[in-house]
Amino acid sequence: MSDREIITSKRTGDSCIHVKHKSGLDVYIREMAGFSSVYALFGTKYGSVNTTFKLAADEEYTEVPNGIAHFLEHKLFENEDCGVFELFAKTGAQCNAYTSFDKTCYLFSCTKDYTENLRILLDFVQKPYFTKENVDKEQGIIGQEIRMTNDNPEWRVLFNMLRGMYHSHPVQIDIAGTEDSIAQIDADLLYKCYDTFYNLNNMTLSIAGNIKADEVLAICDEMLRPCEDKGLETVFPDEPDDIVQAEIREKQSVGASIFQFGYKCLPCKEDFLRKEMTASLAVSYLTDASSEMYNRLLSDGIINASFGGEVFAGDGFFTVIFSGESEYPETVKEALITEIKRITDEGINEKIFNRIKKATYGDLVRQLCNVTAAASVMINTHMAGCKPFDVVDIVSELTAEDALSFIRNELLPEKTVLSVIEKI
Repeated sequence: MSDREIITSKRTGDSCIHVKHKSGLDVYIREMAGFSSVYALFGTKYGSVNTTFKLAADEEYTEVPNGIAHFLEHKLFENEDCGVFELFAKTGAQCNAYTSFDKTCYLFSCTKDYTENLRILLDFVQKPYFTKENVDKEQGIIGQEIRMTNDNPEWRVLFNMLRGMYHSHPVQIDIAGTEDSIAQIDADLLYKCYDTFYNLNNMTLSIAGNIKADEVLAICDEMLRPCEDKGLETVFPDEPDDIVQAEIREKQSVGASIFQFGYKCLPCKEDFLRKEMTASLAVSYLTDASSEMYNRLLSDGIINASFGGEVFAGDGFFTVIFSGESEYPETVKEALITEIKRITDEGINEKIFNRIKKATYGDLVRQLCNVTAAASVMINTHMAGCKPFDVVDIVSELTAEDALSFIRNELLPEKTVLSVIEKI
């Protein structure tokens, strides 16, 4: 028997259904009357950083090559009969998948026949088919993809920064791995990783739009094969607090030099969403277009409208990144360090902070009325150990003092890395 829970936002009144299905799968359903589309994600908490793991019955940890989570995602789109894209094409649905640092998701969007599309999604993800021949073929395809991303300046500037920041954590490695690491992948390894991480107790289904919960759950009853929770544990290498290298430069054929200036923050084991949103508000405050720093750099031609910031965080890593186009990235770096020192000494302007907080809150509420965003929020918050509407509550409760505390304690000048891709 599956347990059904209705989760309601105390602030907006929006609600969704959470079911811990008898198969072990967590299912999130958001019925959105009046919408014509449906968006579904079937995901596993398994990304590129999960290279060391064991089950409760194992005596030793298993370590696998970098890039295997992404490789596995590619291979699941093939089965013995035909390609998955062909199956979705027959229904008129759009399908895709992605592997990030800490999750892999398979998805579809459609405006009709959602029940048939849901059956296809649940079916193919539960049917791995790996052979020596199709693995060898995929190594060539992904090898080409790796070579292409190595020539991508936006990708290079990020991973150069991460390599300057992290000594041991696998976040510094390209999601697709390297040509050497994927050459070590074979069918047996793929099956081992699939059996470990694609256990339904480690997975989530999130679906939103023009749907009926009873129909979704009936299809889950029909398609899902019960799994025993085998006690999965993942670990990461010990990571020092300090950085590896403060500056990394590389030349490429780009129209304008680009940079990423990052702060290595302490990883978060508890209250991850709260720390992430606190950091996000702090970053928005620092990059606010009305600030004196922003307008001075803009008027001096140091930055342009591409300048911005983001929080980049996950299992065992937490960073704040400022990026953009500039021929003077060192000037941007010094301006940010100076501004952070000023804010640390003088405090945060509460009027500006509250404006930014209200804008962020409004964006989050608007996402609840978007089918794609609603489904994405449900799966992302669950994998972060939270409930779907927690983020709205958290943002509403954060204060200028919270943001100031984060800036003071985490954005330290000795924890910075500047990565630059210069014009040849």
